[in-house]
Amino acid sequence: MEYKDYYKVLGLDKTATDDALKKAYRKLAVKYHPDKNPGNKAAEEKFKELSEAYEVLKDPEKRRKYDELGENWNQYQQSGRPQNENFDWSKWQGAGGGGRRGAQQFEEEGDFSDFFESIFGQGRAGSAGGRRAKRTMAGEDYQATAEISLEEAFSGTKRQLQVNGAVLEINMLPGVKNGQTLRLKGKGGKGVNGGPDGNILITVHVTPHPRFRVEDTDVYCDAPVDLYTAILGGKALVQTLKGSIRIDIPAETENDRVLRLKGRGMPVFGKPDTAGDLYLKIKVILPKKLTTKEHELFQKLAQERKQD
Repeated sequence: MEYKDYYKVLGLDKTATDDALKKAYRKLAVKYHPDKNPGNKAAEEKFKELSEAYEVLKDPEKRRKYDELGENWNQYQQSGRPQNENFDWSKWQGAGGGGRRGAQQFEEEGDFSDFFESIFGQGRAGSAGGRRAKRTMAGEDYQATAEISLEEAFSGTKRQLQVNGAVLEINMLPGVKNGQTLRLKGKGGKGVNGGPDGNILITVHVTPHPRFRVEDTDVYCDAPVDLYTAILGGKALVQTLKGSIRIDIPAETENDRVLRLKGRGMPVFGKPDTAGDLYLKIKVILPKKLTTKEHELFQKLAQERKQD
């Protein structure tokens, strides 16, 4: 019986971490999933091979057993004895019927290879009569994207998306972020042999805004203020994502000074009563097309400053 290199199947080596195993399996499983390759027997067999490899390597006990066996497999196949004299082959025989299948043994239809069953037994816990149990597999996750404006991300919105032929309405809560992935549980591909249905994963793209910039839940923007209000102080009308408001401008406010409006930023996703802050950078607007009188007044003011 040919030895199956489960690490090679997943494109990894024996030092691969659990996270690396999971990522490699998911990437390849999506590529070879039967839902994406209808009628393709080669892809179906590859998918089964990937699932079998991951079934073993994701389980710490199975992986330890498989790694221990790998060092002795070829020697056992050639001579019936393991290379390591201290290697107890009887435990393999007890678990999986030995390294060889008897002549009287017949094949049962299933999803596991002879190699797998020679190590881990014919069938899995709960299978009747020693038959190989049909593997339950989760359905495929479908991917989709949704593009929304910053105002919609601030207030929350709805979108209708067509995914795999079905039209779905998506509710997006206030505070959804650019690049955030929303999950519709159980709306993806159908599970295999009673496995759970997959999900729909929706990546949100928030289009850039010409005025506002977002960092986490804080919002930044410029606030134009006329020269007279900046010098003397007063009220100024500024734009926020919730609409226009009037704010107090302290006297002698310098250009590029930053004012913070607490709680006027983006809502925290899932917590609509909590929000970041709005940071306004003051941009002082100089008057243009001065009248003769205005020129005279500015000249008097300049003279007054010089005398000081």
